[in-house]
Amino acid sequence: MGTLLNNYMLYVKGKKNNFVINSIFTPFSWLIGAVTSIIDFFYIHGFLKTEEPPLPLISVGNLTYGGTNKTPFVRMLAEYAASKNIKVGIVTRGYSGKSNEVLIIQNGQGERAVTGDEPLLLSKKLPNIPVAVARRRMDGINVLKSQGVELVIADDAFQHRSMTRDADIVLIDSVCPFGSGKLIPAGMLREKISALKRADIVVLTKSKRIPQEELEKLKAIVSEYIAPEKIFTSEINYDGWILFNNLDEPKANSKVFAFSAIGSPESFIYTLKELGLNVAGSAMFRDHHNYSQKDLDNLYSQARKLHADYITCTEKDLYNMPKELGVRSEELGVKDIPLIIPKVKAAVNESKEFFDALSRTLQPKIVIASNGYGEDAIGVILAKKFREKLPNSKIFAFPLVGRGDAYVKEGFEIKSAPSVTPSGGVLKYSLKDLFGDMRAGLLKHVRAQLHDWKKIASKIKTPICVGDVYLILHTLWGSGMRPMFAATAKTVYLSGHWRLERFLINKFTLRTWTRDAKSAEQLGNKAIYSGSPIMDLLHENTDKNLYERGEFILLLPGSRARANNDVKLLLDAVELMRASGENFFRMILAPTLDYEKFFESCASYGWEKNSDALTKNNISIDLSYDSIAKSVNCVKILLGLGGTANQLCAGLGIPVISIDEKGKRVQKKLLGDAEILVPPTSQALAECALKVLGDKKLYDFMSSAGRERMGSPGALDDIVNFSCDRLGWGMKEKIYRLLRQ
Repeated sequence: MGTLLNNYMLYVKGKKNNFVINSIFTPFSWLIGAVTSIIDFFYIHGFLKTEEPPLPLISVGNLTYGGTNKTPFVRMLAEYAASKNIKVGIVTRGYSGKSNEVLIIQNGQGERAVTGDEPLLLSKKLPNIPVAVARRRMDGINVLKSQGVELVIADDAFQHRSMTRDADIVLIDSVCPFGSGKLIPAGMLREKISALKRADIVVLTKSKRIPQEELEKLKAIVSEYIAPEKIFTSEINYDGWILFNNLDEPKANSKVFAFSAIGSPESFIYTLKELGLNVAGSAMFRDHHNYSQKDLDNLYSQARKLHADYITCTEKDLYNMPKELGVRSEELGVKDIPLIIPKVKAAVNESKEFFDALSRTLQPKIVIASNGYGEDAIGVILAKKFREKLPNSKIFAFPLVGRGDAYVKEGFEIKSAPSVTPSGGVLKYSLKDLFGDMRAGLLKHVRAQLHDWKKIASKIKTPICVGDVYLILHTLWGSGMRPMFAATAKTVYLSGHWRLERFLINKFTLRTWTRDAKSAEQLGNKAIYSGSPIMDLLHENTDKNLYERGEFILLLPGSRARANNDVKLLLDAVELMRASGENFFRMILAPTLDYEKFFESCASYGWEKNSDALTKNNISIDLSYDSIAKSVNCVKILLGLGGTANQLCAGLGIPVISIDEKGKRVQKKLLGDAEILVPPTSQALAECALKVLGDKKLYDFMSSAGRERMGSPGALDDIVNFSCDRLGWGMKEKIYRLLRQ
């Protein structure tokens, strides 16, 4: 190297102070730091797009430029995966490659000027494994998928934030971990050390080349950003020689002249000395340097002056020679000094623990977010469908409203802080409700949940949102990932989505499933209709003989605290209807209710709880704590003060009677003629119900209207199939299973 370049490299590696270099380059490092912080902020909060590839992906990268043994480490991972009968491929941008198309290299065949040196080296070392060179790595992964690849290893992708990874492995050179500690160009860092928080595994390479106490200090620094059990060490081990002209292997203390164009030339010299060779002299070039014939003539001239027995370089340097791999020393115009090349391979010192940690990291982790009792119910069914399809995956729930009781009941782990407010929601129809929620700590709940997103954001797959646009924004800001979205809150029958909502859905979701075909048309290209997610709540609707006593009138007091008061309307209506000859009644209680307070309210109205029934005089109302799906087969008519449950009954052709209030007027727009709103009195409820039951034409008309408005089930199955096929979740679970064997 020239003196100036040599001084610069010593400075950025933290080995020598230089006032001039510091003065010139440090301001640029500050600028780079500001830019990377802004970019990081945009990715963390979803302003910059992050895509999930269609295959499981392991990234091998670093924080600094060059010198961390990425290429041999990628080779080691590929060989390990292949040993597990996994069809593995490698994707890389290459270096100095000139093609804008995806190039697939096998058996080391290719032009260095087109592909770059490292892809050729990897391909030669891994003859049966395709290496994709792609400017846009996602394009390379898609091509590899078309060739039957099941697992992709991405070379040097830690800074490639636009593509999610299933495992992010970061390599750190133990000898020179962070250089001067500054960002380029005043240092070696590509981004701040705190970026290690994004890593799943950190490997300290060349760990035996520093004293144990220094290694422990380095581990302590790294442990500030990643758990100690995820930190491992590795070495580069000798793996034989590449010899030309049938030469014998060099003897101990043979005099060699070494040259290289790699990120850490000192590492190469160290390896030669470990092999017992006498390094008489050396020449170092910029990483990936493309040698000219003049360079080689000069190198051999220096070797002759030193009376070297051999001249040596790294395997990667062979691909930067004027001729192709397979070059012989005499073809370089030199016969008096043989060319020898040591072969090396990477090995993790804690091999068993490392691969165990890697397989655990690759286990698919799915998060379903929802914001409301009805949405939770849909989310639970979706979670159960994923559990059935992907039994080896972890499935988490992230409810924004309440405690997530529906998820807990089915055994799903909750990842969000509870948010119990008077209204039972976030934004309601009444400002009074909103102010009440604010006083109850709504903002505190939101902040806590956004913090909870940060804890899991880098570990999960594309989130799935069930609810409204607020949930999209909450998930996007918290996780930084554009979710799949089941749009359960709005349809064209409810005035459709506002223009701003349509923009947000199209801009910040991966795909949206709507409640009806017309809503999909309104939302645009990213939206599809494959059945209503609301009607998927009836997936348990299989017991045709649930209610042995015959058909009954269904009562729904609602799922929020106000049900304690509203239930009086239903109870009084039952008394009026009982007097008119109706005998069978059934009430479903939502899991979000405080049952003790609810039954205290009923008692104050003269109704006693006896076993699974409410009784008063000679009137009995059966009680159920099951989902609405298990009770709908024998329902004649619904007196409903709920939301989603009312819609489900309407979709099954059950006429709905409810009270006239602001929230129910909105629901009426959706259900149309399937629902009748009456004044909020018991007499009005009873009279209307009896009228509908006594008028077959009206009854059939309401029944038909409900089925037409609500549609058929199917959306949740389509979400599962899309995730497994297009996002590769099925393949990711397969790879996890193979690696755990």
